[in-house]
Amino acid sequence: MTILVTGATGFVGAAVARALAARGHKLRLLVRPGANGRNLQGLTAELVEGRLDDPKSLPPALKGCKALFHVAADYRLWVPDPENMLRTNLGGTMALLEAGAKEGLERMVYTSSVAVLGLKPNGASSDEETPSDLSDMIGPYKRSKFLAESAVRRAVAEKGWPVVIVNPSTPIGPFDVKPTPTGRMIVEAAKGRMPVYVDTGLNVVHVDDVAEGHLLAFDKGRIGERYILGGENLALRDILIEVARQTEGKPPLFALPHWAVMPVALVQEFWARQFGGEPMATLDGIRMAKKKMFFTSAKAERELGYRFRPARQAIADAVTWFKANGYLA
Repeated sequence: MTILVTGATGFVGAAVARALAARGHKLRLLVRPGANGRNLQGLTAELVEGRLDDPKSLPPALKGCKALFHVAADYRLWVPDPENMLRTNLGGTMALLEAGAKEGLERMVYTSSVAVLGLKPNGASSDEETPSDLSDMIGPYKRSKFLAESAVRRAVAEKGWPVVIVNPSTPIGPFDVKPTPTGRMIVEAAKGRMPVYVDTGLNVVHVDDVAEGHLLAFDKGRIGERYILGGENLALRDILIEVARQTEGKPPLFALPHWAVMPVALVQEFWARQFGGEPMATLDGIRMAKKKMFFTSAKAERELGYRFRPARQAIADAVTWFKANGYLA
């Protein structure tokens, strides 16, 4: 069976491609022109050029395929032009899945995010049924993913597209080449550059467990359903302490109130607009951090047989990979 995978040059997409290759599937990978191909090393796959913001490039990539894993997305917590992110995450997703439906694909797995789900008060864990609305979405990334998943679910209900949706939480682990916003945090903490923190929490999961969850959704997931692929709920303080333990560094000193970090984020965003780059602290990131982003994967565990390893293993594998590849020099 030939399977098209998008996003295989990225963090989660590469893990999914490796998991599929280990199963012996024939892979075709949609790759943006000029993309960093470092994560493709060692993979036997057919590469086809295409872009999610160029709908005409997508149908040829699907010719002869039987299935699709659409993992690609523009994942940044700050962008100078939110419309570009919307074109990729919403417009590109719908163009690709529509082309897949016309090609007659047997199965499509769409990678959404826990970012589209509602958050419960007092640190309780959200699930797939926790309600949310567009007005709850902070920042262009969350809005674009919310709109995209909503459009996909409507198309499944109205047009019968054979799509299963997965919602990864916060993947951590090896091969975070870019790195992702979470990976950047791990790198900065490992370098001892995060002596303070804000009081928030994340659901941490090993990227390889997320990849396995994709394959389980492909095998066992119900069409039109969504499944959280998560791991352990941890306070940000505990994540940073674990990074310090792995690197024999100093743990964070104290928490800063959210309001105290806002001026820092404002300055960093101004600097990024003037001189380029991506700010480490963003206004939207601080606003999101006011709630603990805790989730449960009970549905995926129950229906798919999904399992996850301890968060400390994900952090250890990430730190080891970053160190071995020169990120901590």
